[in-house]
Amino acid sequence: MSSSRSMEDREWDVLGGHGDDPRPARARRTARRPAAWRAPLSAHYYREVGYVLSGLPVAIAGFVVSITLFCVGLGTFVTALGLPVLGALTSVARGFGRLERARVRGMLALDVPGPEPVRQVRPGGWGAITARLADAAGWKAVLYQVVMFPWAVFSFCVTLVFLVLGWAFALYPLYHWVFRAYTPWNGYRVFDFYDSDGVRHLYEVQAPWQIAGLSVLGLLLVLLTTQLVRGLTNVNRAAAQGLLGR
Repeated sequence: MSSSRSMEDREWDVLGGHGDDPRPARARRTARRPAAWRAPLSAHYYREVGYVLSGLPVAIAGFVVSITLFCVGLGTFVTALGLPVLGALTSVARGFGRLERARVRGMLALDVPGPEPVRQVRPGGWGAITARLADAAGWKAVLYQVVMFPWAVFSFCVTLVFLVLGWAFALYPLYHWVFRAYTPWNGYRVFDFYDSDGVRHLYEVQAPWQIAGLSVLGLLLVLLTTQLVRGLTNVNRAAAQGLLGR
């Protein structure tokens, strides 16, 4: 690689470390997405898949912690204990937001500048608590954890189903012999039932044209999944920019 770099390369070398991020982080992202026919085998696509699949446990943790602290803080709001708990909620939410910006930067190739640090006007412990209670960025991060939790569940389920079905159908010619060799089926059994007249309805994928057709359907699903995952992660990109950025 030559030392001289194009303007396009420089535009896509994004520097992190904004706002409350403690250290600068570097994210290199490609200038253009891979072509549709190359996408199923590209690292770009599987980073997006990895983001969606790994996002569920992160979303569960963020949602549980946020809801728990919010309920405890709201329940004890009439006492002096509620304010520190709610202040801790915004601080913890900022931590989850920092983690999410790092995931978006590394896996979705999008750098989201972090919000400004919390500004404490009054000195002392209560000054720190009131500053966190008035932290708009912290409350936006709380909102992100709550709103994006159902989306993380939906994205995880849809991505996993389409990903598994697509490759299972596409690679069916490689393992269709397993059904005849190790099961009483002659091929993949789509349905097997008796109607009200006692007539059996059985359909198994075993003829060459059926095997080829199922494989083609699988390839179409694989290509569709790349676009589907892109659309799902675009929602995460927009949410991260709107709720976790400046």
